[in-house]
Amino acid sequence: GEVFSSFDETPIGAASIGQVHRAKLLDGTKVVVKVMYESVERIFRGDVRTIKMFAQVAQPVHVPPLEEIEKQFMTEFDYKKEGEQLAKVRENLCKAGLVGDDSKQFAVPKPYLDLSTKKVLVMEELKGEKLANALKSDMAKHAARAGEAVDQFKAEQEEKVRQLRKKGIVKVGPSAKEYDQYVRLLDGERKLGNASKMAYNYSLGWLPGMEWKQYVDRDSLPLINHAKLVDDLIYSHGWEVLVDGYFNGDPHPGNVLLIPRSKGDMQLGLIDYGQVKALSKEDRLLMCKIIIALAVENKAEVIRLMKEAGYKSQNMNEDIIYLYAKVSYDEDNDELTGGKHIQLFMEDIQAKDPIEALPKDFIMVGRISVMLRGLGHALHQPRSVAKAWKPIAESVLLGLGLGGNPNPNPRDCSDYTRLF
Repeated sequence: GEVFSSFDETPIGAASIGQVHRAKLLDGTKVVVKVMYESVERIFRGDVRTIKMFAQVAQPVHVPPLEEIEKQFMTEFDYKKEGEQLAKVRENLCKAGLVGDDSKQFAVPKPYLDLSTKKVLVMEELKGEKLANALKSDMAKHAARAGEAVDQFKAEQEEKVRQLRKKGIVKVGPSAKEYDQYVRLLDGERKLGNASKMAYNYSLGWLPGMEWKQYVDRDSLPLINHAKLVDDLIYSHGWEVLVDGYFNGDPHPGNVLLIPRSKGDMQLGLIDYGQVKALSKEDRLLMCKIIIALAVENKAEVIRLMKEAGYKSQNMNEDIIYLYAKVSYDEDNDELTGGKHIQLFMEDIQAKDPIEALPKDFIMVGRISVMLRGLGHALHQPRSVAKAWKPIAESVLLGLGLGGNPNPNPRDCSDYTRLF
């Protein structure tokens, strides 16, 4: 029978395996509909097979991650399953108090499972801008305030970063508190300027030949708090991994929306749950222990836990084991990697002590850690994921009677201990 009262044939977005359309249900509810491309699964499987064959010959260190990513990608080709995964993640985050109405930090769309199939997913529409696009707009606003074209502003900022790196200095942007203060300052200046323009417009502006001055809208200001953005995304995924053991393995900026709220700030919309990884209770607790050991830099304990997790290499070089864990799950910086790109660094590790087996169930944890840190680096907000996740990990272990910090100082929107 009929499902939609209207369906927009023009897609509002496209991805590697499908495209998204706006629609309305018969009761008037606004939804978005993901529709899968024909034959995309067969093409993808062929491409992955080719990449794996190349890696087996040229870069064997990448074969285990490729196999795990391939396994996770296969769930992308069943939109009904994706809808079920989306529903479970949403339920978990609602229970945690992280998702709900627009007062919550995050929004996750509600799927309509009874209307979804293997190749069609119907879900609630979140009214927001994709993070990647929002960050470009934000840069344009910064450039406008500097009186420069975007390309010129971007080039100047990149040159400043290069000059600092030559001196061994890593540029670190403002903290979340400093960003808030900066935005309040800008908004105060805007309001003062608008008040002055209003006084002019309603006095001299009425005179013949005089032009009214245009007011500055708040939306023209660069309002994205980069530090809070990175902290919030790392936190939400830490909760998914360590508390729920059920997480999105693909948290790139295209899967995050910035949703304006009535009080003037932004809510983060988390979308696209095609690549969800589930951890067993045992693996989840083991990861909690690894995170805590990395956060406090207990090298011996990290090495012991990595061996327990299944890490095996030709020589079992303990320095290499520790570096692998550090870069995979915690942080990457020039001191750790020698200034090399993380991929080249991992290849160096493989050359020094060939890896024979990895903790496969933790590969996707490493992937999201690397991706979230990558966003942090791009915004000059480097982070230690282990230090950010440590309070969550301690609370999980404490709740299970396995020790940990009894005062984890949870964020104001959550109560870690109420789940236990």
